[in-house]
Amino acid sequence: MAGLYFEQFSVGQAFQHEIRRTVTETDNLLFSAMTHNPAPIHIDAEYAKSTEFGRPLMNSAFTLGLIVGISVGDTTLGTTVGNLGWDEVRFPKPVFAGDTIHVESTVLEKRESKSRPANGIVIFEHRGYNQRNELICSCKRGALMYRLPKAAG
Repeated sequence: MAGLYFEQFSVGQAFQHEIRRTVTETDNLLFSAMTHNPAPIHIDAEYAKSTEFGRPLMNSAFTLGLIVGISVGDTTLGTTVGNLGWDEVRFPKPVFAGDTIHVESTVLEKRESKSRPANGIVIFEHRGYNQRNELICSCKRGALMYRLPKAAG
């Protein structure tokens, strides 16, 4: 499904994204390596055994990227100029390899762009949950959106 244009969003609109994703140890190792994050809590199973978690944590930047990524098909795929920023990013519960993540999104605000009249700004709240329905990540994301194409004629 393609994303929606600025005019197609309404404040309070909610999305239950169908895509679910089970995260893996490989996801964690590759993402940590690609982003040059050598924190042992992510990549060293022996070290992680000595922590309160007892095993490696999924890299939080991966978790944030995943919950936003899962939302894209229903919200902004092909209809966004770009992201304007992420605010109020929270990780209330840890994520571990083997957890299955699902995502919900809500439109919090929308307004016309003052500097770019061909675009509008939509503020989303994205919330990721594990298989126990525990909130594992949330954020507010500002997106600069295309407006509906004008009809030819």
